[in-house]
Amino acid sequence: MKKVGILHGMENTFPQAFVERVNQLDGKDVIAESVLIDRVVQGEATDYAVIIDRISQDVPFYRAYLKNAALCGTAVINNPFWWSADEKFFNNALAVKLGVPVPNTVLMPSKERPTDTSETSFRNLKMPMAWGEMFDYVGFPAYMKPHAGGGWKSVYKINDMDDLWTKHSETEQLVMLLQSEVTFKDYYRCYCLGGKYVHIMPYEPRNPHHLRYATQPKTTGEAHKKLIATITDYVLRLNKALGYDFNTVEFAVHDGIPYAIDFCNPAPDADIHSVGQENFDWIVENAAKMAIEKAKAHKDGKTNLTWGSFVRTSAMNLPITNLVKGDVEQTESEEKPKKADPKAKAEEPAKKAPKKK
Repeated sequence: MKKVGILHGMENTFPQAFVERVNQLDGKDVIAESVLIDRVVQGEATDYAVIIDRISQDVPFYRAYLKNAALCGTAVINNPFWWSADEKFFNNALAVKLGVPVPNTVLMPSKERPTDTSETSFRNLKMPMAWGEMFDYVGFPAYMKPHAGGGWKSVYKINDMDDLWTKHSETEQLVMLLQSEVTFKDYYRCYCLGGKYVHIMPYEPRNPHHLRYATQPKTTGEAHKKLIATITDYVLRLNKALGYDFNTVEFAVHDGIPYAIDFCNPAPDADIHSVGQENFDWIVENAAKMAIEKAKAHKDGKTNLTWGSFVRTSAMNLPITNLVKGDVEQTESEEKPKKADPKAKAEEPAKKAPKKK
């Protein structure tokens, strides 16, 4: 029997419902429970084929536990090694390569030098930077946010250059990105589970938190159908490239074009009181299906993590343009020279030896 565990903190509604649904759907070959940790020893496996991680971004002890579990074969969702390396500015750069529209974005050095560094540590940084070119590229108004992290922490709306420097002075050692504002008529938050289950939810980020899902699309008819198809395509492109099995992607729609605004949410909100009953039911049902599939596909003695096409393409030393194709294994086979057919060689007529003069 395979065990699925869920590692969570203050969450109450989703973890309990998830465990119950897994056990209702299977309960024989696969069972689910909340993870309970009583010891962590290097190189020692856990009892879990799959662990759904909902809290390690806030608890470093859990992140270390999950990496050890993954090394010993547990399919940790999401991959703790990639999650530790991922950040928002890279995601935007990757989206550009994937052909997914994103706001114009630049990276800014931290206002204060990192601890234990000096001015000499920054000898490769030209100051002043090409601020004029960067600001022309982004434009004002804009948004400034940490290049890594989430939860709408330290996010600023920037009206002009003076406003930028005033607010940047408050960011201490945070490395910030500056991003064009996208004015939108429609906004969507999209769940993606297992790299294939997609659920698109109308979302209004300007509403109070408990009312953000209480909205309807403004685009209707055939235009809405086309928009949803495009968003679904972009959601799958991003999650397959990043390798997230449990993630949300947010899009702001301007002039019919969906711009990916935020697509690194590997522990997204799944509380019934904020997402609403209908969305909650979808998340629970499809998270349970995904977990059961992962548990049944689990192989003892192997690493069972999901690695995105960016990492796999890099490991295979394939062209970065192959990311858009999404099928890394097929692309790899196409890159390899074809082996000669032994039958064809056998049937080839023998060459006559040249005559001696």
